[in-house]
Amino acid sequence: MVSNLIIPTSGRLRPRRLRRTAALRDLVAETDLSARRLIMPHFVSLAEQVTKPIASMPGISLLGRDNLVRQVEEDLELGIRAVLLFGHPRGGGKSPDAASAFDPEGAVQQATRRLKAAYGEDLVVMTDVCLCAYTDHGHCGLVERGRILNDPSLKPLALTALSHAEAGADVVAPSDMMDGRVAAIRDALDKEDFEDVAVLSYAVKYASAYYGPFRDAAESAPAHGDRQSHQMDCRNVREALKEAALDESEGADILMVKPALPCLDVIAAIRGASALPLAAYNVSGEYAAVKAAAASGWMDEPRAVRENLIAIRRAGADMIITYHARDALRGGWL
Repeated sequence: MVSNLIIPTSGRLRPRRLRRTAALRDLVAETDLSARRLIMPHFVSLAEQVTKPIASMPGISLLGRDNLVRQVEEDLELGIRAVLLFGHPRGGGKSPDAASAFDPEGAVQQATRRLKAAYGEDLVVMTDVCLCAYTDHGHCGLVERGRILNDPSLKPLALTALSHAEAGADVVAPSDMMDGRVAAIRDALDKEDFEDVAVLSYAVKYASAYYGPFRDAAESAPAHGDRQSHQMDCRNVREALKEAALDESEGADILMVKPALPCLDVIAAIRGASALPLAAYNVSGEYAAVKAAAASGWMDEPRAVRENLIAIRRAGADMIITYHARDALRGGWL
């Protein structure tokens, strides 16, 4: 009954006071999100001139080197000062030993040289280090009799990271999830006087359904089996803490959690356990889901992107790798 309602007579506790105007809301906001927090991923080709749209990722294309340089120039004007490069091998360049991954004339290596020549220290060039796009079986390490080999895979991974460093990469980012690869890469870089090149470790990478569009874009889907023997089980959080601690002890400079949105609790756990900078990867499937829903009129894309990216920051990520970066900044969504 109305007579039993408790109606506040005191105005002492009214959180809504600080939500009344946009200026007030900005003043007391607890989480910031700006261009300096965002990293734009790029798929790069060996061609000079190519822009090949990726059907499952609207707005994202495989780019030739000239096109990449022009696109990055536009992105720099928006404030995006960091990129993460993924490459395609030369025609027929997939092999059991993934030798094209560390080819000095590979797509990532050539793109890195072009970007550093064009933009120098104004742009942070990060490079993905993995074998999956360069093996004929599509796995992240070398394979023998159907088994993914850990220790033999460390050498080609280290050689790949070294080839990226020689091309001018500021940060190499091993995504393979082989045990010990951070130490192998750190040792290889230091031995060749690349001690200033940082390692961003995909420390916590779950075996996820959210990678589907990426595998189409990078042509890196496994020809047989799956990656659950080396990528993490989504049921585990304590294991994530162990993985992050191992990579930190092996010399990682930045840690990463991937994918981001299903793993906000994991991001928060890693943030509480490590003082290293923490990245989160807002992956292709997360991007594609928003794009598809927005295209069908089921979702307000700008608001959804803003909420997603803020959630990732709020969980504790210092930087976010996201295909939304360009649209979000160009549209003023943040």
